[in-house]
Amino acid sequence: MKYRPIFIMGTSSGAGKTTVVTALCRIFSDMGIDVVPFKAQNMSLNAGVGIGGEMAYAQVVQAKACRKTPNVKMNPVLLKPEDGKTQVIVNGKFFKTIDAKNYMSSNKEDLFNVILKDFKYIHDRSELVIIEGAGSPAEINIKYDLANMQLARKIGSKNILVSDIDRGGSFASIVGTVELLGKNSFSGYIMNKFRGSEDLLENGYYFLFKNYNLKPYGTIPFIDNNLPQEDSLWSWNGKNGKIRISIIKLPHISNATDFHIFSRIKDVGFNFASNPDELNNADAIIIPGTKLTVQDLFFIRKEGFEDKINELYKEGAKIIGICGGYQMLGKYIIDNFETKSGKINGLGILDSRTKFDGRKIVSLISGKILAKEFLNYHISGYQIHFGKSISRRPFSLITKEYDKDVIKYDGSISERALGTYFHDVFYNINFLKKFLNDIAKEKGLEKIYVNYNIDKEIEMLANLIKKHIDADSILND
Repeated sequence: MKYRPIFIMGTSSGAGKTTVVTALCRIFSDMGIDVVPFKAQNMSLNAGVGIGGEMAYAQVVQAKACRKTPNVKMNPVLLKPEDGKTQVIVNGKFFKTIDAKNYMSSNKEDLFNVILKDFKYIHDRSELVIIEGAGSPAEINIKYDLANMQLARKIGSKNILVSDIDRGGSFASIVGTVELLGKNSFSGYIMNKFRGSEDLLENGYYFLFKNYNLKPYGTIPFIDNNLPQEDSLWSWNGKNGKIRISIIKLPHISNATDFHIFSRIKDVGFNFASNPDELNNADAIIIPGTKLTVQDLFFIRKEGFEDKINELYKEGAKIIGICGGYQMLGKYIIDNFETKSGKINGLGILDSRTKFDGRKIVSLISGKILAKEFLNYHISGYQIHFGKSISRRPFSLITKEYDKDVIKYDGSISERALGTYFHDVFYNINFLKKFLNDIAKEKGLEKIYVNYNIDKEIEMLANLIKKHIDADSILND
């Protein structure tokens, strides 16, 4: 059966579009419907990998909610902010870097044609497409908005607004959105993040129905969402715990979703360190991925992080580098691409050496760990990076890229340090358990229990939201 596409838009950024779409994907999948997510354009530094290349991590999670393999056609355009510029990824591949202001004011007709082509591909091969909008659809200052009403009107979707009632002004923002876009633009709305008695909302619901013929499809309570979030929703506050992990907050940090799992494990504390003193007492220090490796290496030196890292490393802290962080930990980087600075000394904690050649490497990868304390542990994840690195002491062996058999060495290790190109490395639960419990044992702590499964988290979220929305009306009205 073919269903009309459902388009979930928000009255603002952070209204909960991503969460609602993820839940609806699983709810309708559980009903036996062949459902697929779609987001025309996403702006995020949290990128993942699907069939075809690079895509927003949020759509990777939504694909999992649909029990589908992620595909770049689910997110045709990905924008990655970069110092006043925007790196544009189209169908998983780097397209160009453009001034952010010029991008927003351009008509982008060529990109819209790509979006329409990808939507048709997805729509033709599924029963139902759930589309997520971007920001607010009523940003009248944006002339060519690819991700909201321009697309909705072209494909004839059923449009539903999500509003964050916790931040206040929900009824006004719904009315304002409808007044700006037209009274027939939306069939209804979902109130999200509500605390209190729904009876308090009845007068408002009556007003919206009487004056705008808008139907309330549900009132979702405030939920502590356990899924990795979009950039704008990520909390940099961290939390306390018996084990302390410090992640350096680089100016161009990317893929912060790598560390979301720490927030869900009891007794594990973490923080994003903005200055070297915030690394004090860390049991493990992580240098994360970055959009600009060399510039952030300069930052680490200038701000005094390098001396602090070396000091704490000698005192027994573990040091981990992921992607760009791995490159920084090596002997040197030859940069004839990013800053064109030539040979630049790394932190020298690992023996790896990196050379940038301008080619971006993007793939889903899996293999086994070679480091003796994790020997032969299975590992899977994805890689997105410029540059190639070599080491005499690799961390792991990649045996598959997508579904292709390969033999490639990854990463580097030393006594208490490791570097890897594997994003999502900490979502390999056996590796994570061993990593955390080695620290716990050294500190004389009790065993750390890890019980995180992203599919179970999706299922729990969907089951909770299903109780508070009218899924049948959303699908069939």
